[in-house]
Amino acid sequence: MTERDRLRDYRGKRDFDRTGEPRGSGESAGDRPRFVVQIHDASTMHFDFRLQVDDVLKSWSIPKGPSADPKDKRLAVPTEDHPLEYEEFEGVIPRGEYGGGTVIVWDHGTYEPLSHDRKGRPVDFAESLERGHATFRLSGAKLRGEYALTRFRGGQGGDGEEAWLLVKRAGGARTHGAPDPRRARSAMSGRTLAQVASDAAGE
Repeated sequence: MTERDRLRDYRGKRDFDRTGEPRGSGESAGDRPRFVVQIHDASTMHFDFRLQVDDVLKSWSIPKGPSADPKDKRLAVPTEDHPLEYEEFEGVIPRGEYGGGTVIVWDHGTYEPLSHDRKGRPVDFAESLERGHATFRLSGAKLRGEYALTRFRGGQGGDGEEAWLLVKRAGGARTHGAPDPRRARSAMSGRTLAQVASDAAGE
């Protein structure tokens, strides 16, 4: 599937004459795959977790945000693929537009795919997601260590809305868990949601 096809849903939901979100150019983001976690104060407050897979960001909405506690299983609902440039998007999506609300970049960095089969052989990361279970090591400013995404509902041959769980794997140092979203500061600009919204209103 081409980059244009993968972003069809993303582009179809947005009016780029009104929103500052990137349309997507299809440019490569470098050798190591990237990840970003954005806090999105839309109709409901949530965290958007995105992993670069080939030329797009595979995306999940996580209501409570990622946790650094292996005992926490966080619901992750898939959303449409986003362009790689979305990693740096921070601002206000106009009211009335899809996803209208304020967005900050809570964390970003690179990740290492760790998925393997039962014999310990490496499995292509995109293929592991299609199968419904992928493991990876995050190297971000706030999130570090091994995580797993596991589909538990829907997907290939399944019925109903697709849903996953994001879980921190045991071992390694404890890192930042999801903060109070309204007090959280951007890893990119140091601003809170309120400051980003205020700055946008003053422009």
